[in-house]
Amino acid sequence: FCLMAVPGKVAAFRLPPLPTVGEIIKLFRLKAQKQLSQNFLLDLRLTDKIVRQAGELKNAHVCEVGPGPGGITRSILSAGVEQLLLIEKDARFVPGLQMLSEAAPGKVCIVHGDILTYKMEKAFPKHLIKNWEDEPPDIHIIGNLPFSVSTPLIIKWLENVSQKDGPFIYGRTQLTLTFQKEVAERLTANPGGKQRSRLSIMSQHLCTVENCFVIPGQAFVPKPKVDVAVVHFTPLVQPKIQQPFKLVEKVVQSVFQFRRKYCFRGIETLFPESGRLKRTEQLMMTANVDPTLRPFQLSMSHFRNLCNTYRKMCDEDPSLFAYSYREELRQRKKTRNLLKSTSQPEQTEEENQL
Repeated sequence: FCLMAVPGKVAAFRLPPLPTVGEIIKLFRLKAQKQLSQNFLLDLRLTDKIVRQAGELKNAHVCEVGPGPGGITRSILSAGVEQLLLIEKDARFVPGLQMLSEAAPGKVCIVHGDILTYKMEKAFPKHLIKNWEDEPPDIHIIGNLPFSVSTPLIIKWLENVSQKDGPFIYGRTQLTLTFQKEVAERLTANPGGKQRSRLSIMSQHLCTVENCFVIPGQAFVPKPKVDVAVVHFTPLVQPKIQQPFKLVEKVVQSVFQFRRKYCFRGIETLFPESGRLKRTEQLMMTANVDPTLRPFQLSMSHFRNLCNTYRKMCDEDPSLFAYSYREELRQRKKTRNLLKSTSQPEQTEEENQL
């Protein structure tokens, strides 16, 4: 459902005097829930700084993910936005957000729902839609995300970027989000960096990713064990790897499966055991990738070559893309256990070989 205050426009918008975020927390007896990995940011100087990273918000349409007690919400409203959509999963925060909605007549819509399932295609007016090649639309997504949801959510949104759907049906919608500092470092890591990972490739091949600044853990209530970083994403006009999202994801996941070993070890897992070595050599030679490089040393062009070559191999053998290394391991283990339960003791050596 959507709660919205009575329509009305204010020329130069300024929030009226309101209880502080801390007072809102006390008033509605709000307590951060550990199982939802909730952490409140009460310092409005920091919430203002987060909102500034999003860019010019005057008369923009903004979606805030997980507003909680409304600290960032106040900073967004103070930036002079046209409309603010709040998506909050925890119903305990709705009354406090409704107070903010009433203080900004006609500007705020509150949705009690889960951002992972919310249909972003209908979140904003159709007149805001821009062509993908144009400048980004006047739409921004901002959020202090719970740690438990941040990684699955950004992977979901990156797939949306790839398919130009979800919040990106309007064009190259920009994102300004918080992550654990370590996750932010992975998102922005360069080749050869310690934090180079699957997230680095998946995000950087689709977006310009900027690690804006770090917020120390003690700024949050309750204090998390880690620091938090603010990351800004702008989708690229052309992805750096022009292959379907699922194919890129499969190749990248396979490569980083054994991140401390040579990269050919992970690439092997793309192929069934029969013919694995020959196909791995074929892929690496055609893609011109040194098999003794470690996964974190591979550049974006290495991954592009690997994905393009793997795509050609899948086109030649359509069953290849459906192959799952983990499933093959499970089946082999199942067969081994079955043989163990039915075989005689003298067959132990044969079982071990299998």
